[in-house]
Amino acid sequence: MSAPHPDLELLFTAKTHDLGDGLVVGRALPQAGCRAVGPVVFLDHMGPSDIAAGKGFDVRPHPHIGLATVTYLFEGEIVHRDSLGFVQPIRPGAVNVMVAGRGIVHSERASDQTRREGGHLHGIQLWIALPTHDEECDPSFVHHASTTLPSTEITTPEGAVARVRVLLGEAWGVRSPAVVSSLPFFAIAELDRGARLEVPRAIDDVAIYLAAGGITIDDVAIAPRQIAIRAEDRAMSFVATEPSRVVFVGGPHLEGVRSRNPRHLEWNFVSSSKERLEDAKRRWVAREFPTIPGDDQERIPLPGETG
Repeated sequence: MSAPHPDLELLFTAKTHDLGDGLVVGRALPQAGCRAVGPVVFLDHMGPSDIAAGKGFDVRPHPHIGLATVTYLFEGEIVHRDSLGFVQPIRPGAVNVMVAGRGIVHSERASDQTRREGGHLHGIQLWIALPTHDEECDPSFVHHASTTLPSTEITTPEGAVARVRVLLGEAWGVRSPAVVSSLPFFAIAELDRGARLEVPRAIDDVAIYLAAGGITIDDVAIAPRQIAIRAEDRAMSFVATEPSRVVFVGGPHLEGVRSRNPRHLEWNFVSSSKERLEDAKRRWVAREFPTIPGDDQERIPLPGETG
């Protein structure tokens, strides 16, 4: 929808999907009219969901090309496995960065403890489009522990505090050690009621997603699961009307070109080339992607795949 404020280009609501076993996901990006914010082409808000004892969840092995996945959890645990041989549990506060490049396969499953005892899952996953010169790079995986990711606090004169963690990029005087070649920006802010925070103006393209609570941009109220995209060359700040959690995403325009649709995206594949997408689909159906050591007995089929 159109934005009701001159500092906003767009304001819309994530589309919610129930994936079963109690797992609910809100998809804020892509949406019609906005396929990307900077290099960020996908934003999923996982949960908050209760996982029943004896259930768990399983995202079976599936492929990616041309992107980096970035995963951050507020609650719970996910066990990542990939075709490079990495097995890495991710827990709250840490970041997993997986660069697909020319092709990688991974799975995301509940831990054994979650399967036995149940638990909660709440987090954010981004897909970051790679620059054209890196779309065919070697795949890689890096885990960034919570203790390595910087944070800072911004306090109003009245004493309300915004606690910010910068997960990718640089803002508010701190820089993350996590890097993706398209230089995306990703941060999480936890705000007291009355806390005010400015959206970093030095970043070319940036959006805020309200994961919980309530905020206002002047007289415009933003509700949970809404994403507000800052208008080009505008300053924008917001105030928390209650304790709130805000997600920032964005970064420079890919190849320096401002676009809300900078890449082709089909299923789990992202590319500047439609031919490359077709080749990736063919390779997955033909079983030409590498397999995951220790997790090679299942796979998610390409939509419409037969046989």
